[in-house]
Amino acid sequence: MLIDVNSYVGHWPFIRLKGNTLKEQLVRMDRAGITQSVVFNLNGIFYKNVQSANEELHEGMKESAAYRKRFIPFATINPIYSGWRRDFEDSITKMGFKGIRLYPLYHGYELTNPACIELAKMAKDHNVPIAMALRMVDSRTSSWLDINKEWALKDVLPLIKAVPDAKYLILNLANNSNFGAFNKEELAMVRSTKLLMDTSGRMVMELADMVKNYGEDKFAFGSHYPLLDPDTGLLRIDALRPEEATEKVKNLIYNGNAKSFFGL
Repeated sequence: MLIDVNSYVGHWPFIRLKGNTLKEQLVRMDRAGITQSVVFNLNGIFYKNVQSANEELHEGMKESAAYRKRFIPFATINPIYSGWRRDFEDSITKMGFKGIRLYPLYHGYELTNPACIELAKMAKDHNVPIAMALRMVDSRTSSWLDINKEWALKDVLPLIKAVPDAKYLILNLANNSNFGAFNKEELAMVRSTKLLMDTSGRMVMELADMVKNYGEDKFAFGSHYPLLDPDTGLLRIDALRPEEATEKVKNLIYNGNAKSFFGL
């Protein structure tokens, strides 16, 4: 059984995507044996009013009972855009989204922004996870029109420190995201927080060491599809040798940690 905690529908303005609809995602899931997928709408990055992207995804989910059963939809919220509190309430309480997605680099705010911290506290109070990616695409090969800043795992710590009892989904680990980047206090914070990281990012080539140092409950299969290929995130788990991870630990990464994190 597989649960993919990082997939997308919608469009990316700088490259042509395939497999970026709910229908196409479902085909991919069936082929790969993926039972459920967390899904984000890429359009929420680029729409001035991100709620339009949430409404799109909500309307799409209503088209099929299979979509509602197989997808775990997250709403994009921009905490510096007028009406974001209403967007949050409508998305979570009326449309039934299971988490929220933040894009600070694209929407132009710091994680220490008071509105962002307020949003994280609202998510905590509603018991829904907060998702962020360290990068969407590799800045070295991105369009000249795209942003070229990327984060390391340490860059998300200010929000975790401000709201430590929220749940965080950290995606596409890149750059200096290994345990050596932290001091003892920071490493203890990562280990103690309800935090899940996916296997799609470049730094997860060191998955065995990361599991050892962050904890076996901190990782879950994620593809970052269709921006990345659908297989690499899975191969990183499959390739773990017996001395690196028991079958129990591998199953936690395949599905167990996601089940616990999302209450499935």
